[in-house]
Amino acid sequence: MTRLIQLGSALLCLLFSMSLYAAAPKAQSLKTFSSLSEESQQCVGCHKDINLGLYQQWGKSKHYGANVGCYECHQAAPSDKDAIKHEGYSISVIVSPKDCSGCHQQEVAEFTKSHHAKAGQIIGSLDNFLAEVVEGALVFNGESPAAVSGCWQCHGSEIKVLDNGDLDPATWPNTGIGRINPDGSIGACSACHQRHEFSLVQARRPEACGKCYLGPDHPQKEIYEESKHGINFYAHVNEMNLSSPKWVVGEDYNAAPTCATCHMSATRDLPITHDIGDRISWTLRPAISEKVDAKAIASGKKVKPWQERRDDMKNVCVACHTSQWVENFYQQFDALVNLYNDKFARPGKAIMDVLKKHQLITPTGFDEEIEWTWFYLWHHEGRRARHGAAMMAPDYVQWHGMYEVAERFYIEMVP
Repeated sequence: MTRLIQLGSALLCLLFSMSLYAAAPKAQSLKTFSSLSEESQQCVGCHKDINLGLYQQWGKSKHYGANVGCYECHQAAPSDKDAIKHEGYSISVIVSPKDCSGCHQQEVAEFTKSHHAKAGQIIGSLDNFLAEVVEGALVFNGESPAAVSGCWQCHGSEIKVLDNGDLDPATWPNTGIGRINPDGSIGACSACHQRHEFSLVQARRPEACGKCYLGPDHPQKEIYEESKHGINFYAHVNEMNLSSPKWVVGEDYNAAPTCATCHMSATRDLPITHDIGDRISWTLRPAISEKVDAKAIASGKKVKPWQERRDDMKNVCVACHTSQWVENFYQQFDALVNLYNDKFARPGKAIMDVLKKHQLITPTGFDEEIEWTWFYLWHHEGRRARHGAAMMAPDYVQWHGMYEVAERFYIEMVP
């Protein structure tokens, strides 16, 4: 009897251990290095020990599945400005859009004509003047630490190569979206597609955009989180099907849109695009908003008309909303932008123009209180109101937006 009990217990233990084995997730079966190019085999042979996290990220990527290794992305011609000799190979630390275009030609072409690609042009702008002069000082290799670790990390730096071949630490590391690269290309794909997994899921989530689109002057992340779109995304994130290869709104998911849904991703009628402004009709960035094609038209350039861009955005909206709902929303949005422009922005700019014309303020920026007042009005509060209307966040339209615009205008600027 005792022996039967012992045999029964042993059998139960065996069955239990087998069930645990069957239920346990299988470890990822890494392919043999021989599947990679000879150069990448040598890279991985060292970096799997030196940079284990990097190696593991790459091992989960589609690059890994396609036998795209380290050398395929980092190879460089010896004549390249940022080329270095490493273990007998000529490589570049920086992987630029020009490098990515070897496989992703269409994506890079779309990105290059986008407003994102021009983000590095902030260098020398009003915002950069604040970071370089007003807030900062040129004490770090001739640059301001406030610009290096602030503005440039989103907008992009101009990468400089030192005489000894090293990358200037004042300009690298940097993954700013409009980075100016040593090979002459502009942009950084890794601004959105973070190294080295380059995950679709990560790039499609709102946090990817929130790295730069947040804060007092462009709080799109916070606005999104207040909106019903954001509320539904976080409530139903498990239903978003974020890893879907095609990810068509209305077909592959319907819980909520993300930034990528509206500005980039495919609909049943539209292809995916890496031109982030292709569906935007207003530019809400400057002191006075204008239609997104206005500047190009004024300079004689032919671009996609704002009406066509808006029609494309509406095509995204109607996946979940009726046409009348969409049309009425745009009337509300336009009305708010026009109110801001006509009641505060144009009069405010007229005041500043008169002060400059009659030399009642100095040519130097931000040395007069009224310059700060005007900057807060349009650059912070005015943007918040306009972006709040664009993305349906009522508190940002009212209390964080138009209320503060009005208070700033009537109490600080007009007197």
